[in-house]
Amino acid sequence: MAAVSRTILTINSGSSSLKASLFRADGTRRDWHTRQADQTEAFDALLKDLGDESPDAVGHRFVHGGETRDAARMLDEAEIERLRGLIPLAPLHLPGNLLGVERCRARFDVPQVACFDTAFHHTLPELARRLPIPQTLGMRRYGFHGLNYAHIASRLPSLLGEGARGRIVVAHLGSGASLCLLDNLQSVDTSMGYTPAGGIPMGTRSGDLDPGVMLELARRHDHASLSDLVYHHMGLLALSGGESSDMAALLASPSEAAGFAVAYFCRQVCAAIGGFAAKAGGIDALVFSGGIGEHAPQIRARICDPLGFLGFSLDAEANRDNRDMIQAEGSRPILRMVANEERMIRELVESLLRAVP
Repeated sequence: MAAVSRTILTINSGSSSLKASLFRADGTRRDWHTRQADQTEAFDALLKDLGDESPDAVGHRFVHGGETRDAARMLDEAEIERLRGLIPLAPLHLPGNLLGVERCRARFDVPQVACFDTAFHHTLPELARRLPIPQTLGMRRYGFHGLNYAHIASRLPSLLGEGARGRIVVAHLGSGASLCLLDNLQSVDTSMGYTPAGGIPMGTRSGDLDPGVMLELARRHDHASLSDLVYHHMGLLALSGGESSDMAALLASPSEAAGFAVAYFCRQVCAAIGGFAAKAGGIDALVFSGGIGEHAPQIRARICDPLGFLGFSLDAEANRDNRDMIQAEGSRPILRMVANEERMIRELVESLLRAVP
């Protein structure tokens, strides 16, 4: 029996933007991308712009899925309530994710599906999953950006052949940023941990910190103000002395503070790549994705410059032109791959709807 063609709306509400795509049953696609600070206004503008177009289902990116290994779940009342309980684990993202569900349920009487970033990392081995704290606390490494990592893993065989099943580091660099170590196209380690605040520095998040720093900050702040500090006032914004959390603005700035923030970010990403190489016994390929990874050749160059000892070297012209393959002759593969969570959400929604009787 031929597969049923459906029109599916995908909602990707991130920490700094709202992206959406309408995948029509006729094979055409319509995209939206807004950076409006007010998420309610952004969703309302999207739904207004849709006009008379009505999807057969809506797929929503959810940054945190908790303990579930399911890549996607139907959003009934019980599942929505479960996800509300996870808000403390991703306070920068989950309220917006749930707001999108609320707005779309009010507009469309169609199935709503949650697609989880954390699900891709269920393959983490215990050495990567465990945190060095008492297990009775019930906390572990979850990992994030999984929808894009899944998209990249699905495309790598067509680009690298059998080499795709080697040890590959994917750097998803954007306002939120993380790295993932793939082996046989599965996640075996990742930089983010229990929440999307850990790992490498990001736009307004610090990444990993000395626990003593957090203890001192907890002494100085109440929970609400500390949470606001952790998610909105650290990272590139803090490193640049408050100048900007946006990498493009920092790269364009002549200030010493902006230059310091850029240098710090590149150094930490480079260190994370080196750490994965040490854990894996080497790296066979390197992938850049996300807003910074895709559009900032200066950042890619600064990250790759110290990696010659691992066999990586950029072709300056290919890197400057933002080509898909940007390694120099004789180098291990270095790829620039456009993030496409929307395509992965659509595929997960289609798969789940086919499985529902």
